[in-house]
Amino acid sequence: MKTTSHFRIALAQIAPVWLDRAATTDKIVAAIDDAAAQGAGLVAFGEALLPGYPFWVEHTDGARFESALQKALYAHYCEQAVVPERGDLDAIRDAARRGGLWVVLGTIERALDRGGHSLYCSLVLIDSDGALRNVHRKLMPTYEERLVWAPGDGAGLRTFPVGPFNVGALNCWENWMPLPRAALSAQGEDLHIAIWPGSRRNTEDITRFIAREGRSYAVSVGAPLRREDIPDSHPHAALLRERLPEVCADGGSAVAGPDGQWLLEPQTGEGVFCVDLDPAAVYRERQNFDPVGHYSRPDVLSLRLDRRRRSVLEDVQSSSENRPDSERP
Repeated sequence: MKTTSHFRIALAQIAPVWLDRAATTDKIVAAIDDAAAQGAGLVAFGEALLPGYPFWVEHTDGARFESALQKALYAHYCEQAVVPERGDLDAIRDAARRGGLWVVLGTIERALDRGGHSLYCSLVLIDSDGALRNVHRKLMPTYEERLVWAPGDGAGLRTFPVGPFNVGALNCWENWMPLPRAALSAQGEDLHIAIWPGSRRNTEDITRFIAREGRSYAVSVGAPLRREDIPDSHPHAALLRERLPEVCADGGSAVAGPDGQWLLEPQTGEGVFCVDLDPAAVYRERQNFDPVGHYSRPDVLSLRLDRRRRSVLEDVQSSSENRPDSERP
């Protein structure tokens, strides 16, 4: 690993065209092009950005059982959700390939391997060749999110070599969970991407903590959402503009170095913010503390990671069931 060359990352703090997959994809592609033009090797976006975070739940009596409104809003969410298998990420993959950079993106995935009618808060990782390398489904939806998102699994708890770094990423409050952080750290993570629905209240404390705990770079990326980001095309646009606050989320994207100090303090508003990272800084800080190296005790404490992609159907056939009758014992 080279420790002398800096690596530029971009934090794309953009608002979605809320709950409009096609229009939001256009904004994401433009931000990727912008990051590539600024020389970034990786660009990260906020949680659930494509097509948007479910802010309506909190403000429209979202827990009311058998609510016709909640059913209609959920149906629209499903219609606008991402199905990677049908090509919903192709334009974003093309932009990554065109720009030669990696993309970390928060999506709402309609998972075909779970029947295609439940939604997952899925963080996707696309490499600089445009390949979809990882889909991490959020382990535990938080509070009102549980009314619209299903819990994920450990299949996506992986790190990937990107430039001089080993990159891992988690969704929102997963970043407060010690064991998922430990699972990524144990795989050699030294650049941690934390994606959020937005707001500096989420990022201003934990970003520096994650960096200092892991002696890694910690990057938090959020997305602003304002009343004006609700498009006229939404079937309940008027109601949502009435119920939602003027500003649902203000951004909060930030970067902390392995010493826990700010390289980019939490930002508000929209923008593509670039920061140059020095990989040697990780080595300097791990001289006195390496959480999974010289400062670990695997003989005393260890972690088990189950990476199976969970499904209701496990198609198991014995070898004899696959044989013709004449060959069975």
